Amino acid sequence: MAIFMNFAFAKGVAPIKVIYPGKSKSDTTYHVTKTKGGKPSYLKNGLHLALPPLKPAVTSAAKVSVSRPDDKLLNDVQLYPNPVTDMINLKYTISRNANVTVKIMDVLGNNITTVFNQRVDGGDHNINYPINNKLTRGFYFVRVVAGTESVIKRISVL
Repeated sequence: MAIFMNFAFAKGVAPIKVIYPGKSKSDTTYHVTKTKGGKPSYLKNGLHLALPPLKPAVTSAAKVSVSRPDDKLLNDVQLYPNPVTDMINLKYTISRNANVTVKIMDVLGNNITTVFNQRVDGGDHNINYPINNKLTRGFYFVRVVAGTESVIKRISVL
């Protein structure tokens, strides 16, 4: 058991014993201070802090867009009509500027043709690709790559 004793010595002022509510008699502290007039002032708590004045926060109405690692770059990829007879329509949304590549591959993964390959701005985009005598009947895959993300959709050509 440790006992802590604090003594305050002031010229002509005797220390007082303060017992705080909810504490036992062994938990007592002595506090004596002098005010500017030389009279003693007895503190009810042992805090000798002076907090700086609070300043109002500065706010701004400007909106800042920060991309997070969990944000997807390539969204809402739609391929229609399916089955295809003459024209492939592709819709997709890019959240920020990126290089976009659209390729058509056969069932074995061999590259048949590259439909689109360039840098695009963020937003909604449409690609129309005619397949007149370019693809035979069967199943194909359309791979859309934006940055490091890719989406693969299956189409059937009639």
